[in-house]
Amino acid sequence: MDVFALLRTGNSRRASDLHMVVGSPATFRIDGSLTPADGVASLTAEDINEAFLQLTTPEEREQFHRHLELDFGYTLPDVGRLRCNAAQQRGSISLAVRLLPPKIPTIDELELPAICRELVMKPRGLVVVTGPTGSGKTTTMAAMIQHLNANETRHVVTIEDPIEYVFPSIKCAVTQRQLGSDTLSFDNALKHILRQDPDVILVGEMRDPETADAVLTVAETGHFILTTGHAPSATQAIERIIDLFPPHQRHLAQVRLASLLVGALCQTLVPRADGSGRIAAVEIMLGNPAVKSLIREGKIYQLPNVIRTHREMGMISLDEALVGLYLKGVITGETVLDVCNDRQEVEKLIGKVRV
Repeated sequence: MDVFALLRTGNSRRASDLHMVVGSPATFRIDGSLTPADGVASLTAEDINEAFLQLTTPEEREQFHRHLELDFGYTLPDVGRLRCNAAQQRGSISLAVRLLPPKIPTIDELELPAICRELVMKPRGLVVVTGPTGSGKTTTMAAMIQHLNANETRHVVTIEDPIEYVFPSIKCAVTQRQLGSDTLSFDNALKHILRQDPDVILVGEMRDPETADAVLTVAETGHFILTTGHAPSATQAIERIIDLFPPHQRHLAQVRLASLLVGALCQTLVPRADGSGRIAAVEIMLGNPAVKSLIREGKIYQLPNVIRTHREMGMISLDEALVGLYLKGVITGETVLDVCNDRQEVEKLIGKVRV
């Protein structure tokens, strides 16, 4: 089993992921759909174990055998960075490998909203990029940091699990730290980060109360923090951050978050009408006084209405973003109806959608 040859094949086919599970053929995810690799029989435990040995260091293998879970990165020449996950399933190893582009794409190349440029240039505050797994959050954040890197002179510190895109120092000085090899946890790294003289901090994920509290604490010192979540809307991203805190701390968390939030983006990748790949539909919620007031008061359920009524400020709901792509001919009506949150709202915006 030559996993590197398999990954090079996946790269040539524009695959975003490779999945390896015992009893199934190696499978690529291409434009969101799973496709078996050509000429690869069902994988055995030996095949996957060999692939695992090829991708990991002795230290990583020891960590996996201790915890039965492992997130790690790998750089494959002529392919680029790989974000890998090894897990135990039915007594054998399974592998999921994300293939990242060898070059960090720009905001323009990704066709992201112009607001992404403005948000990452802010001197302080919190920006959250959210969306389902595989929706391109990491790539969006990388493009934003690279825009900053090309235009400002700041010290950027990233805390990632694992490091995905490797940033060259252009105008910014970029320090990248990986969980496991460079630091023990997100919250532990954040406790000491102010001694590193950062201007901008990228936190891979707010996944627990300790990290959420540490992110807010560092943002309160006047730093700019960019982080991700796993919520299906910008509104729910805020709700999930608050819900990370124990009940007796949630009101204080609302007040802190309201004072710090610069914006929340929620994105999902949808297929282009011409079959040439996928594009991000992006919901935008900005931390204007109305949004901050509702977060402070815990009235999260009213935030979608604020997004809809503040279009002139640059806010846009996911459904409006989908409709915009449809009206430009970028995506099909069928895609709009498959992905939208409120079909009636969509049809109010553009009439009956042609599928």
